[in-house]
Amino acid sequence: MAKARSGAARLLQDRAFLLTCLVATNVAVVVLFVLLASIFWQGWDTLSWKFVTSFASRKPSEAGILAPLMGSIWVCSICGIVALPLGVGTAIYLEEFAKRSTFTRIIQTNIMNLAGVPSIVYGILGLTAFARMFGTFGTNVEDSISVGNEESLFFLRLPFGSSVLAGGLTLMLVILPVVIISTQEALRAVPSSLRAGAMALGATRWQTVWGITLPAAIPGIMTGAILSMSRAIGESAPLLVLGGLLLVFNTPTNLMSDFAILPLQIYNWAQRPQDEFHYIAASAIIIQLVVLLVFNGIAIFIRQKLQKPLQ
Repeated sequence: MAKARSGAARLLQDRAFLLTCLVATNVAVVVLFVLLASIFWQGWDTLSWKFVTSFASRKPSEAGILAPLMGSIWVCSICGIVALPLGVGTAIYLEEFAKRSTFTRIIQTNIMNLAGVPSIVYGILGLTAFARMFGTFGTNVEDSISVGNEESLFFLRLPFGSSVLAGGLTLMLVILPVVIISTQEALRAVPSSLRAGAMALGATRWQTVWGITLPAAIPGIMTGAILSMSRAIGESAPLLVLGGLLLVFNTPTNLMSDFAILPLQIYNWAQRPQDEFHYIAASAIIIQLVVLLVFNGIAIFIRQKLQKPLQ
């Protein structure tokens, strides 16, 4: 009797916990649906091609998001191009090649701690390391070192200043720990029997990683990349510390160009008292959601393409 009552109590607790999870999930989905519906309701009427192709203005009827839209695309592209190979390579080394020692455990602990650091701290780090380069080249613009023509695509300036390159590298610092941790978890999920079988057939450690372990871990790696890039697209605090602008009347032409991003522009419009700015802020949020879906769609497409050889 006691065992039957204990089993019934556990079953009741399991069902109660499941019901609690379902209620919490449904509440979150309903809140998200209401929020999205409100945004589309406010921003759909002001959403137009003119809004996408126009620059910012003090008049709501003439304001557009071309500069922050292109700035977000440039910054997030630089962030992904740098962070994903660097993060995946670091994870592969730590998980597949590095010997288990006190030093590697310290590195692993620091990476896990960095994943929880507030993003504004990375903004301060990016301002010091990338924008000012620790004051190595002085604090005046005249002291900087330039290579190439300012109007050319191949133009570089040291220090980077408040440029689109500095913004992309700062966001790279934000998502790099997440990319490393998610890649390590994906590599750990690959059965060790696959590694043992490949090495038993005479494959080297690198051939095993490149031909067996890495392709098998691609779905998990790309999932972590999608989540990381989704965070990068919505970040504004690090770039605000870095010196991101609100009124930019040109799109980036090279890595040293000034830039604005969508989250900062949305925040600028949303805090204004006029309702017209609130409507175009909602339209900008819709555009940002589209950009997010495009980046995620590209990552999902790449993941599916890289999964085919394993199937």
